[in-house]
Amino acid sequence: MQRRLLVAALSILWLTLAPAALAQSPNPVSESGNPINDQGSNYNYRSNITSITPSVPGLSLQVLEFADRLLLINHTGKTVTIYGYSDEPYARVLADGTVEQNIHSPAVYLNTNFYADVTVPASASASDPPDWQVIDKTGQFEWHDHRIHWMSPVTPPEVTNKKKLTKIFDWTVPISVGTQKAAVNGELFWTPENSSLPVGAIIALVIILVGGAGLTIVVRRRRRAAAVGGGPGGSPSEAW
Repeated sequence: MQRRLLVAALSILWLTLAPAALAQSPNPVSESGNPINDQGSNYNYRSNITSITPSVPGLSLQVLEFADRLLLINHTGKTVTIYGYSDEPYARVLADGTVEQNIHSPAVYLNTNFYADVTVPASASASDPPDWQVIDKTGQFEWHDHRIHWMSPVTPPEVTNKKKLTKIFDWTVPISVGTQKAAVNGELFWTPENSSLPVGAIIALVIILVGGAGLTIVVRRRRRAAAVGGGPGGSPSEAW
């Protein structure tokens, strides 16, 4: 019985603290293991795709890691091109699944840092003809795009109550499918933290629960030992 009490208390400790620690983590990581945001946290923001205009059969897009990256999968049978911040060709996924980046696009370098805090090399210019370099052959392309997230560690002015869901802005990422111009449209929201109970309070609560279970075990063991030791010819014996 005592062991079950201790196991139950420790289970409460793990089940309570693990989700809270993940929710409160100051440095969330992406699926690749890299920080989502190397100068702040990204988990209070959510970017949602609202439409692809016009709708294109075989084209799939989704937001990864709250508001960090976009994933494009091309099954259209045509070349899908993504445009950079000066409307220059930035990347493309060919009909055969080949993925290429234009190394003359400043977006190639700006997208390597969450706040675009990088120096773009002189060899990159949005006005230069594209220089396509093959980077993959999977038919899909994943990239960080500054148009879908808040570009500052400072809370947006739209957020006047951090406990309230708040829309920050609408966003658009221009693309083309074959020769047809298109756009990925979405919205960025501020979202309240998942946990309303501070981690410190959770820890204190679990310590009380574990401590209470431990005290109960000690008291019961002493009572048993006293009962056994008090019998005829008996000697103290502890039961676990």
